[in-house]
Amino acid sequence: MTSEGASAEGRLARRITPGLLLALVVGNVLGAGIYVVVGEVAADVGGAVWVAFAIAFCVAGVSALTLCELVTKYPGASGVALYVDRAFGRPLLTFAVGVAVLASGLTSAATAARAFGGDYLAEFWSVEPVLAAGVFVGLLAALNYWGVVESLRANVVMTAIELAGLAIVIVAAVLIVGEGGGDVSRAIEFGDGDVIVPVALLGGAAVAFFAFLGFEDVANMSEEVRRPRVAYPRALFVGLALVAVVYLAVALAAVIAVGPDRLSGSSGPLLAVVEESPLGVGTRLFALIALVAVANTALANLVMGSRLLYGMAGQGLMPSPLGMVDPRRATPWVAVVSTGLLAFVLAATGDLAGLARTTVLLLLSVLLLMNLSALRLRRDTVPHEHLTAPAWAPWLGAGLCLLLLVNQLATGGWVDPARAAAIVALGAALHWMRSRRRGGGGGPAPEPGRSAAGGGGRRAG
Repeated sequence: MTSEGASAEGRLARRITPGLLLALVVGNVLGAGIYVVVGEVAADVGGAVWVAFAIAFCVAGVSALTLCELVTKYPGASGVALYVDRAFGRPLLTFAVGVAVLASGLTSAATAARAFGGDYLAEFWSVEPVLAAGVFVGLLAALNYWGVVESLRANVVMTAIELAGLAIVIVAAVLIVGEGGGDVSRAIEFGDGDVIVPVALLGGAAVAFFAFLGFEDVANMSEEVRRPRVAYPRALFVGLALVAVVYLAVALAAVIAVGPDRLSGSSGPLLAVVEESPLGVGTRLFALIALVAVANTALANLVMGSRLLYGMAGQGLMPSPLGMVDPRRATPWVAVVSTGLLAFVLAATGDLAGLARTTVLLLLSVLLLMNLSALRLRRDTVPHEHLTAPAWAPWLGAGLCLLLLVNQLATGGWVDPARAAAIVALGAALHWMRSRRRGGGGGPAPEPGRSAAGGGGRRAG
């Protein structure tokens, strides 16, 4: 008989407690998004930034309901791609979802790299953004190569620093208003008279959704959670709610304190709040905190991307060199170098807003398929109890994801979807070359219950 915390033959040990799972959810969602996209959202919706963040939270929350059903129904499976595989049984679709998850991690890391070379870094040095992105990605790739344990330890410290920085913004804004500055009425302004409010809100919500990404990755830990049927839904919704409260407070504080015009288009929008405040926190100190937040997001995504490439190579879905491991550091060094190079290329060829929109396009597509998979799997029965989401949840989740996708495709031009399609096509080409060398067709599908195509550890929020 195996205890709950011990490992049964061929299975992972259930060592993640409810409290640890809650910390994992908060840490996985909270990230650079709020530090860098508030200005882009303000450019879309004006002062009503918080409304866009509230809509983004609703999209994340409804999809989280669906995800909870899938995680508790199939606790041995790992990641959205495996749910899609179980629902549709088409290896090519499963592979495409896995590549989309990988691509979203790379574009998220590239977004962070681009943000790193912006206004926050300018507080210290004036550096060409592409050069800054290259050095930034190189240093994080080196940490990724050093080892996953060291990377995760750094992640914990960085998350604490991120929270401290957001608390500074809220306190700074309160002091500005307390001294007679700021303007509360800004929070209900929807841009200028030419703005079509519903379209602007949907566009702003799509960008704000970038800050909530990461909640879906915690599904990859379901096999290691104690009592997942109870612990997982509770941790996911409490964690998302906590992050949403922080985000809404920061968004309201920023727009009331300095206004949407000051925030709009800035790669370091929250710096303006600290500059205006009598709090006494130096702008360089806050800029350093923001740079730590940006680095945390990029590091988590590079770790995820390298392990996903390594897993896919082991499954025969990608060229075998990507599965090579350094015997000294026990890290997949070819995959680490590859993800670092891809992230740098993306950062060098895209801007902050475009890369964030590309990330959201990819993840909205994945979540749309996840919701459709849940609808299809409603007919499937399992021998254990599990959470059943309300009947409307997968329908509403799919509808909201589709609505944001259509709005973004209709209003965002062709560059962002073309970038997303190019990355997925590159993955498909590598898979095709691998299949040709093996003399097979489409290659094997990922083994159910494993995360080779499922992804894990992405942080965008």
